[in-house]
Amino acid sequence: MATAPQVHAGSSRLRLIGAIGTSFTVLAFLLNVAGAATRGVAAGRVPWGNMYEFVLVCAIAAGGAYLAFLTREPVRAFGVWIVGIVLLALGLAVTVLYVPAGDLVPVLDSYWLVIHVAAAIAAGGVFTLGAVASALFLLRHRAERRNSASRNEDSPTSRPRYAAILPASERLEQVAHAAHIFAFPVWTFAVIAGAIWAENSWGRYWGWDPKETWAFITWVLYAAHLHAQATAGWRGVRASWLALAGYAAFLFNFFGVNLWITGLHSYAGV
Repeated sequence: MATAPQVHAGSSRLRLIGAIGTSFTVLAFLLNVAGAATRGVAAGRVPWGNMYEFVLVCAIAAGGAYLAFLTREPVRAFGVWIVGIVLLALGLAVTVLYVPAGDLVPVLDSYWLVIHVAAAIAAGGVFTLGAVASALFLLRHRAERRNSASRNEDSPTSRPRYAAILPASERLEQVAHAAHIFAFPVWTFAVIAGAIWAENSWGRYWGWDPKETWAFITWVLYAAHLHAQATAGWRGVRASWLALAGYAAFLFNFFGVNLWITGLHSYAGV
């Protein structure tokens, strides 16, 4: 059995490792911001005019959302997943999606690019945090149910599991809900701004273009998630699956529609 000094030393070591990891995350976030800023200077415009640039600034938004929540919520356990997602996104950006800095496609040369896409980027970053929280909630909730059924949660013979070091499922659900409550209105604004931009560019607010359709599907799924959170029998596990479905639709709206589906928004720059 570990003595009190050993437990204290182990706890202090973990706090030190966590502080170092957070410091490196802040440094990486600042370097990513600097990279996007220099890209904007090189292009002479906002740095989100193609898929490469959008992924770059979405990685910034996801990292910023994590660091912002870290100041007030117990989300340190999310760090490895957020950093992993950011690294995957940046790796994809520089190896597959990269294009040299250049002028915008004519249809994108509008002040609505700043308004509409910035809102989509902000929502996407916080949706990423919400998706991680929802996935970890499902993992933790399943572990808690298993432990409750077996009645041996405190048994010394039980093998330690990853879920055991996560915050309680109720707390994870609260973090996910806070993220979605923030991001959903921002995404709603992005959809509305996109419709106004479409009217300015193509003479109609909505035409069920693939990008518009999947933006709407994403909106519906997140609206269903938030409604489920207030509905007895749907909050918790079912609501979390809806949130993950919404995030999957968000990802497909960007990658799938841009790369594989032809439409009025087919100007990804790849």
